[in-house]
Amino acid sequence: MLSSPRLRRRVVGALATLLLVLSLAPAAKAEKMPALTGATAWFNSKPLSAADLRGKVVLVDFWAYSCINCIRTLPAMRAWNERYKGAGLVILGVHTPEFSFEADPAKVEKAVRRFGITYPVALDANHAIWAAFRNQYWPAHYLVDATGRIRFTHFGEGGEEEEEHQIQKLLAERNSPAPKANVRMTGSATEQPADFASIHSPETYLGYARAERFASPGGLAHEAPHTYIAQKNLSLNDWAFTGRWTDHEHSAVLAAPNGLILFRFHARDLHLVLGPGTAAKPVRFRVLIDGHAPGADHGADIDEQGYGIVTEDRLYQLIRQHAPIRDRSFEVQFFDTGVEAFSFTFG
Repeated sequence: MLSSPRLRRRVVGALATLLLVLSLAPAAKAEKMPALTGATAWFNSKPLSAADLRGKVVLVDFWAYSCINCIRTLPAMRAWNERYKGAGLVILGVHTPEFSFEADPAKVEKAVRRFGITYPVALDANHAIWAAFRNQYWPAHYLVDATGRIRFTHFGEGGEEEEEHQIQKLLAERNSPAPKANVRMTGSATEQPADFASIHSPETYLGYARAERFASPGGLAHEAPHTYIAQKNLSLNDWAFTGRWTDHEHSAVLAAPNGLILFRFHARDLHLVLGPGTAAKPVRFRVLIDGHAPGADHGADIDEQGYGIVTEDRLYQLIRQHAPIRDRSFEVQFFDTGVEAFSFTFG
């Protein structure tokens, strides 16, 4: 797992994805839910306090809208909200940014709408609520009983059946019996469960602060435009630039047209967090796998020929392979300058 003073930890990476369900167990001392002060914006609700939620069963979900691990938990959040809100459950999304663009209220509000989220969401741009909960993970769930005590915690993906059982149990304690049969959950392409058995590639950051396995000759140049030469025959999980790029602490920005990012990966799905950069103009790109158009292996954000457009800061699904899953060479060429690339994730 990764940690830093600013970003703490995410449940990510090739090894971590095999252990995504870290815990779903009684909280050690049934601690009181912290205050919800410090939110910089609220969506789908007026500002809420812990006192406002007393008497309800509350599921606090720490998430970020470009976090694939968080995105894959959203079908459960929506389904539980619809099924149990009438019985006294309140789901509270706490959107705590990992990347700076995720602190923008307009971008978060757009993501809330895009994901079909109707329950309350607090924008925790300064990590105030995160700190109050002493949280360290995206995603993280804190299940609070009607007396305001944290009774269960769950970090990472998976475990929905047991977590739903705990929701039912706390609602029953509140004398609000809920349906016992678990709900069916459906989601879009990026929301579908990962193929954990096939993931042999870790989340990979392109900014120099956390970059690993960069294979272009000479290494990364920090905070200045640099021309990288083509790199062939990458080893598994190595990546490289071709063209003129400026590598910043948390992202890389294309400084001249027709720059490439290359990655040798092993997973069913490949995602890349991208944005149009400061110019905010659409950026055209094309993806190739093993030197060819992806065809049926294209992700939700490109066509069969591999073409797509970056129009906003978010996670883009570029590859969804069909079996058999094997080592593949990924290449994305950006035809326009200014694109900003943050991190690869897999599924």
